[in-house]
Amino acid sequence: MKITRLAVTAYVFALLIIVLDQLTKAWIISGLSLQEVGRIPVFPPILNFSWVENTGVSFGLFGGGEARWGLAIFSIVVSAGLAWWATQSNRRLLITAIGFVMGGALGNVIDRIRFGYVVDFIDFSGTGVFPWVFNVADSAITIGVVLLIIDSLVSDQPVKVGAAPEKS
Repeated sequence: MKITRLAVTAYVFALLIIVLDQLTKAWIISGLSLQEVGRIPVFPPILNFSWVENTGVSFGLFGGGEARWGLAIFSIVVSAGLAWWATQSNRRLLITAIGFVMGGALGNVIDRIRFGYVVDFIDFSGTGVFPWVFNVADSAITIGVVLLIIDSLVSDQPVKVGAAPEKS
């Protein structure tokens, strides 16, 4: 298997997401002591930092902690599949999407293994529109999935640069 320059780009994106995710979580856990205080208003009531121990997946689905190792293994397998997919891709948008999803998944895996839950803290529930609390890794996964959808929509349309339109 040849690792292309584009694949390395996906891995760099993933690494940057993991580092940013873990740094923000370390800041929240230690620097702000959010675990002890529970909630810190940032731009009340719109944005708060709130301590949430998410034992499930997105939006708390499959919570309770029983699925800890299954979710961790699943995320690692998905990330490995994405890493392989990156070696097969030649589209920059797809590479970016893969890197974001991989980084977000692995950032949350680190929490599951270390703590038994994912540390969530970004809280926009004061808006009344978005009641969930999330983290940098979750944001990266969401952005990555949106980019995957955009890539799938634009890549299905062939681009003929400089070609005259076909006559019917």
